[in-house]
Parts: sequence; structure tokens; C-alpha cells
Amino acid sequence: MEKRIISIFANDTHISLETKRILSAKLESAGFLPRDGYTDEAELLVCIGGDGATLEALHKYDFPNIPIIGINTGHLGFFQEIHPEQLDDFIYDYKSERYSIQSMSTVKARVRYGDREHIHRGLNEIVIRGSHCYTSHLNISIGGSFIERFSGDGIIVSTPAGSTAYNYSIGGSIVDPRLRLLQVTPIGPMNTTAYRSFTSSLLLPSDLSLEIVPENSKDKRIYIIADGFEAKYDSPKGIKIEYAKTEVRLMRFENYDFWNKVKTKFL
Repeated sequence: MEKRIISIFANDTHISLETKRILSAKLESAGFLPRDGYTDEAELLVCIGGDGATLEALHKYDFPNIPIIGINTGHLGFFQEIHPEQLDDFIYDYKSERYSIQSMSTVKARVRYGDREHIHRGLNEIVIRGSHCYTSHLNISIGGSFIERFSGDGIIVSTPAGSTAYNYSIGGSIVDPRLRLLQVTPIGPMNTTAYRSFTSSLLLPSDLSLEIVPENSKDKRIYIIADGFEAKYDSPKGIKIEYAKTEVRLMRFENYDFWNKVKTKFL
């Protein structure tokens, strides 16, 4: 009988690497074939670290379409489901199929740059901002209708999964991941007699896109930051942000509850 392959990704902290070593040995004893890093033959991807490790693995392996389980050796661990001392329970529950799959939506940005188009995806969010030294002026349309000329540091477009991340830290709302929407939250908006910008979050249904045309200014650089991974563009023609078809499949066990995790992590 062919062994079932499980991919393992870990960050480079001592506790993560040691957890990876122990988990690999336990998986082998249970009849699985652990692999270092992602392979297309794997049926499960284990991410060891904090939330950053899960995001790093998703971007490194191009958002693989297999279940993902997180082992928390970091700090917050909002995506992470289990702790290092629960490895035996995890393997038993996995073999017994005592788990569920939580499908998390993603967000996509299409950047028109010259005669090319670049695509960025995020599980948490996509941030659009200019240079840290200058105010960003962004012409924003929703569903093809012009809304405003935003002036400030930039905007965040977050998924429900990302509502508890950067979005929450600057005053955005926490959104239940079962809802299909995008949240647009301003970063340092200017609201004076000279500049009028929205100062609170906007919630958009999944079938509406957000179009952004940066205004020419002294510094024409625009930064697109997807889950913390940054790309720089000089004078892009436009940016379209939309709800993406790609989903991230997180493995959850019997005692998982989103709002209980919110309570334990934030309150």
C-alpha cells in the first residue's frame, strides 16, 4: 500500500524546527510519509510557527489546494489549530477523520503596469499605499462608479480572515469568516476643508470590485502589499481589487469556534 504523503513547512526558530523533527518521526510511526516542504503528491500541508509561517507557506507554494493545519509555536496563532504538545492527538484525529474543513476566502489585486498586468493574492489583506514620505492620492471607484479621491497613507482591503489582522489594529471591524465580503479600511485618512476622505471601513459584497487609479504626484511609486509581501510599482495605470475564487482550506477539529478564538486572542 502506497504511503500517504504529508508536507511540512516550518519557520527557522528552534522550537519550530524541533517540533518538525518530532512530528516527522511520529508521522512515520503512524504510517505516513512526511516531506520537507510542499509537493504536489501531498494530501495535507502542516505549517509550524505563527500566523506568519502559514502566510509564508501559502505564498511560497502558490496557495495549494489541499487542507492546511497549523501548529502554533509563535505568538498569536490565529490560523494555527494545535500546539506542539498535541501532536499525538492531531495524528489520531486525522487518521480517524475527526475534523472539518474551513474554507477561507482570498482577495486579488490586478495591477496594470505599462502594457502588462501583475496579479497579487492575499489571505489576510492587500494594502495599497505610496511612499512613507508622501501622502497618497487615490481615485476610488466601486463597481464602476466613482466614489472619492482618497487622501492619506493608503487603504487596506481585507478578507474576513484578515479582519482580525492589520485591519483590526487600525480600527476596522472583525468579520465572521462565513460571510462573503471585502472590507476597505483607510490608513491615516485626511479629512479637512482641503481633503475629504472616508474615515471608517466600507463593506463590499463579493460581486463588487474596487478600482483604484493613483494620481500623479511628486512621488509616483505605489506599493502593493499582500499579506506583508511587498511589490513596488512606478506610475501604475490602475489597480483592480476583487474577491478571488481561490480558497484556503484550513483544517479544524471538533472544539473549534471562531468567536471563542476571538475572545481568547483579543479580549
